[in-house]
Amino acid sequence: MFAERLHPVVLHHVVNSLQWSALRPLQEAAVQPLLDGYDALLLAPTAGGKTEAAMFPLLSRMAQENWSGTSVLYVCPLKALLNNLLPRVEHYAGWLGRRAALWHGDVTMGRRRTILRERPDVLLTTPESIESMLVSGAVDHEDFFRGVRAIVIDEVHAFAGDDRGWHLLAVLERLSRVAGRPIQRIGLSATVGNPDDLLRWLQGSGRDRRPARVVAPHLAAPVTTAAPDDVELDYVGSVHNAARVIAALHRGEKRLVFCDSRALVEELGQRLRALGVRTFLSHASLALDERRRAEEAFAQERDCVIVATSTLELGIDVGDLDRVIQLDAPRSVAAFLQRIGRTGRRPGSSRNCLFLALDSTGLLHACALALLWRQGWVEAVVPPVEPRHIIAQQVLALTLQRNRIGDQLWAGEWNELAPFDKSADVVVRHLVEHGYLDSDAGMLFIGPEAELRFGRRHFMDMLAVFTAPPQFTVLSGRTEIGRTDPALLTARVEGPRLLLLGGRSWRVTYVDWKRRRCFVEPAEGGGRALWMTGGTPQGLSYEMVRAMRDVLLGTDPSVRLTQRASSRLAQVRDEAAYRAHPGSTMIVRDREGEVRWWTWAGFRANATLIANLDGLADPGQRYDDAAIRLRSDLERGMWRTATADLVNRVCLPEVTDKALAGLKFSAALPPRLATATLAARLADVDSAVSVLQEPVRFAYL
Repeated sequence: MFAERLHPVVLHHVVNSLQWSALRPLQEAAVQPLLDGYDALLLAPTAGGKTEAAMFPLLSRMAQENWSGTSVLYVCPLKALLNNLLPRVEHYAGWLGRRAALWHGDVTMGRRRTILRERPDVLLTTPESIESMLVSGAVDHEDFFRGVRAIVIDEVHAFAGDDRGWHLLAVLERLSRVAGRPIQRIGLSATVGNPDDLLRWLQGSGRDRRPARVVAPHLAAPVTTAAPDDVELDYVGSVHNAARVIAALHRGEKRLVFCDSRALVEELGQRLRALGVRTFLSHASLALDERRRAEEAFAQERDCVIVATSTLELGIDVGDLDRVIQLDAPRSVAAFLQRIGRTGRRPGSSRNCLFLALDSTGLLHACALALLWRQGWVEAVVPPVEPRHIIAQQVLALTLQRNRIGDQLWAGEWNELAPFDKSADVVVRHLVEHGYLDSDAGMLFIGPEAELRFGRRHFMDMLAVFTAPPQFTVLSGRTEIGRTDPALLTARVEGPRLLLLGGRSWRVTYVDWKRRRCFVEPAEGGGRALWMTGGTPQGLSYEMVRAMRDVLLGTDPSVRLTQRASSRLAQVRDEAAYRAHPGSTMIVRDREGEVRWWTWAGFRANATLIANLDGLADPGQRYDDAAIRLRSDLERGMWRTATADLVNRVCLPEVTDKALAGLKFSAALPPRLATATLAARLADVDSAVSVLQEPVRFAYL
């Protein structure tokens, strides 16, 4: 057994302190590669023991090889997840007389000074906090990170799927330069569709030089999924009805309800409380103390509901759950696997999820997701293409870290990892030409334009890779409730201005515009919740929308549908008779004369098609997952002429100035490169080409 290779003290405590008779399959399989220094990707369903699978071998190496100083970094995408993990990691480190500590944006300055004086062996942190330590004048980063030997990246798929992943990779390369050695990289994740690709991505510049292994014993075992009656789809038609169903079902049990918007969390939370249900809320715009109180109370309760966005999708411990409920459906199968994995952890219990569809589209989406899930399909994790804006951010951050960098040597700081290699020369030249960097005697320094745009609060704005829409802090007396969108404070209203936050209504008493503060007092009801979204628009994938078409055409997911859901699905299929065809796409002119092309191609493919249907599609229309609006006088001959050879000349979508403003650091790029970056991210050329190669049928209602 590989477990016998663990340090004797670790093995003793596994048996005697934890009282485990054996390691789980993942933990057993991870021992040998991690002790041998392999980079690794550890895959297991939620609550599969991934933290222990990484930490037991690393603590063993720490003791056997006498690592000193801060030698292991444990990185998470959420501060709440780090807070949750700290007691467990502290306990395991304590077996060997070692210490663990926490460092992120909410940790006090006093605690940070203690960490700098008394170096922990394991530091739990975020990539942004690592970078802030690298650039901070208060941290001797060369000394602090000199002993780093390994880094654990929890929920690595959550990083890799967006720009935080590129930021993480770049920071790890800089960290290895400071440490003076390659750093063992261990990713932890739930099931993903492309584990080998994800591991190669995680390895960065070491992908062709370091041994690596995907550790996923559950994938080699016979596939076992929840029984069909563990997943149920219901159609409720409104948030009001959803609240009534949740209040009536599973009384006496602990229920976690997922909503895919903060406003929906607020509305449902308020309605549940009005029905007398003990309800807690969790989303990113609630104050930290408010979220923490809710999560702690929920963990200790039995008969209650917590309503949350994806903030509770990851491994934050909220105690033993009885039920997961989903309003409509998450965008991906991967997110669903995370959410259903929050249940079924107790002996004798099984994974379960109840979908409550608020409208016909929500029902169709939930059916499609269940269909893909039952087929064993999971999305591949694909890093966003062409992260040129992250290159600009990294060059500026490195200049802060080093004070100056060589104008010909900077690429070596990322160990020649693409796209941070010499291919980024055009970005660096732009930074110099426009004053973000100063150049003198072959060296580059932070320039006046970088000071002007990013210099506030010690350049902290430069260390976050996303642009967050501006929000106002909401205060009741001295207690922070959370944050709200300024649009709610400027919209015209008759009577008192009422907000909905924390599941309660509040009357606005005073707005401090300069300090972005809003003071409130409790109100009886009638509050509104609103948050504007920033960044690149999101939509459903080609695979998900094609599965929706399959459902319309008669394919049923092998999960239980309530009578309401079955009746509504039958009605939706009747209404969509002219929108979906198994052998072609449909162009339909309705009774009002509006013409739509039902591509069933997904958000990004439709954005690509609109950009290429010159003169046939309204370029100003909002992108849709399933259809494209065409000119009202379209005829067959006109269509054939315009699309005859279009498959050979598909180009990227156009990008608006408003969309470009959501790409942080785009101002530090040449305008054409910033536009090309966003256009490439908005496009799905392969799926657009597939759609163009399909036959097209015309229908007139």
